[in-house]
Amino acid sequence: MLESLGILSPALFGQLLLGLINGSFYAMMSLGLAIIFGLLNVVNFTHGAQYMMGAFTAWMLLQWLGIGYGAALVLAPLVVGLSGIVLERLFVRRLYHLNHVYGLLLTFGLTLIVEGLYRKAFGSAGLPYANPMPGGFRTALGYLPYYRLWALFASFLVCLATWYMIEKTRLGSYLRAAIERPDLVRGFGINVPRMVTLVYGFGVGLAGLAGVFAAPIYNVSPMMGSNLIIVIFAVVVIGGMGSIKGAIITGYLLGLAEGLVRYYYPPLSDTVVFIIMAAVLLIKPAGLFGKGVIAQHAGGTLTSQAGIEPKLRGRLSWVLLVVSLAALVLAPFVVYPVFLIKVLCFAVAASAINLLLGYMGVLSFGHAMFFGLSAYVAGHLAKVWGLAPEWAILGATLASVALGALVGVIAIRLQGIYFAMSTLALAQMVYFVCLQAPFTHGEDGIQDIPRGVAFGVWDLKGDVSAYFFVLLICGAAILMIARLVHSPYGRIVAAVRDSEPRAISLGYNANRYKLAVFIFSAGVTGLAGATKAIAVQIASLTDVGWQMSGEFLLMTLVGGLGTITGPIIGALALIGMETYMAELQDWVTVAQGAVFFIVVLAFREGIVGSLSSFSRKRAEAKVSHIDRAAVRSPLVDERGG
Repeated sequence: MLESLGILSPALFGQLLLGLINGSFYAMMSLGLAIIFGLLNVVNFTHGAQYMMGAFTAWMLLQWLGIGYGAALVLAPLVVGLSGIVLERLFVRRLYHLNHVYGLLLTFGLTLIVEGLYRKAFGSAGLPYANPMPGGFRTALGYLPYYRLWALFASFLVCLATWYMIEKTRLGSYLRAAIERPDLVRGFGINVPRMVTLVYGFGVGLAGLAGVFAAPIYNVSPMMGSNLIIVIFAVVVIGGMGSIKGAIITGYLLGLAEGLVRYYYPPLSDTVVFIIMAAVLLIKPAGLFGKGVIAQHAGGTLTSQAGIEPKLRGRLSWVLLVVSLAALVLAPFVVYPVFLIKVLCFAVAASAINLLLGYMGVLSFGHAMFFGLSAYVAGHLAKVWGLAPEWAILGATLASVALGALVGVIAIRLQGIYFAMSTLALAQMVYFVCLQAPFTHGEDGIQDIPRGVAFGVWDLKGDVSAYFFVLLICGAAILMIARLVHSPYGRIVAAVRDSEPRAISLGYNANRYKLAVFIFSAGVTGLAGATKAIAVQIASLTDVGWQMSGEFLLMTLVGGLGTITGPIIGALALIGMETYMAELQDWVTVAQGAVFFIVVLAFREGIVGSLSSFSRKRAEAKVSHIDRAAVRSPLVDERGG
């Protein structure tokens, strides 16, 4: 009867069933993520890679050892959970006293390492896993495979049991108390560090178990968790960070929403989760089931050099200025100009990230959306509309400013890691829009973009000529950022970063200042993307992918957070590594992840920041030596007299 009314056709039923299965994976993954964040205050970006590790562990057990699916349901989560325990004991626990941004960045670096190693070992193509429960049965609404029903039922039981353990048992109360009052729980003879380690391993094991459930349904691939983790972040944000119940309910509901949209309007199915997230954040920033979570988990401060950079005066500053200008002029005649063009454009994008993170204390993990969208718009304006390069770049920059205003209105009320996760999810929505929009040409991108003639007289056909055009634009952008940072407006932004309540008490509208800086940062990033598209003559999905945002962050961290020159040094180092290690392919990704690891754990000041600290300590030691000498000299004179 329902089918005759058009309410529930077999096709719709099939999509709803698939949506429920996807929702069960969303619920299990977001449940593990919520447990780790809610109890440990760590955003585990590696969750997607650990989901993939669970699937690959089941595959290896079957292919190499002949161990079937039933045993893999136990062994694979244990293996992945143990790897998480090792990770927590060796690395993650070092960051508990730091700002939670470092936990996100560390686990992001680990994701790059794991995915790079698995791609090197198994390739990028998917590997099939034999269906352990072949067959099914037919109903009036369609065919129901046994395994999918099992996966749906089993994952629901796992979610229910986990919720009950955390919320309704004595063990769960100990876990919550250990996070809120570890000293009190320790007084009852409970080993709190061991409990924290086991919680992390349990959350990671849930991701591994979800991977085992998914292996027979989807091909086992090194990148199977790459895009899924962005959806999981959106699920956690919608449900409420740290909310166990919110993670489970939201996961299933969003899976059903995807199924419905896939049936009625398939092009929107990849973005519906992020659209729902944007709507929820506008209405209830804490999420559907969040209660004041935005104010929790404040974390420590970031290691930023903002406001304490060494100032060069006198002849030395002029000498360095002349040497720098001479180097920039001579560089394209010594080094490949296109390489230098990429360095300049990426340096500007990294400087825009640094403006937010280093000077305003806000992490955006989605700035690739401004870079990539602007590259597409500039390429389209130059190639299809025939605009001159300066007008194409201007139009693309304005497009990124408009997008920045829209994203800022949605996300600016959030703080800390919530802001980072929301920008990451919104950027993924822009990625899918660029993938499907006709003017971007899908996976092929916009190629052979004409450089044209700038200002009617400046022919950009040659690489050297294009380099000086890019140098002019990027140099102006970096000077604008430096001027903003050292202006009275920049000092107000710094005051908001240091103590937002105090700035508000002094009459400043903190959100308005943060929104203005965010829009400015988006515009600068768009300027870099548009300039890169014109000069390099290509705009592709790589420009708008979330991995690009990670590269911008890595450049900022390597160079030095809160420094003007740091992102430039970082861009030179990272682009150089990518260019000269290109033949190593997947090892480049592993190397980038390793750099993230090293910087977050032991080198948080970066190159320029470390040099600044060394110079400052040396000056302080010199002043201290002079003071001690001044104190001793009267005593010497008195004894000599």
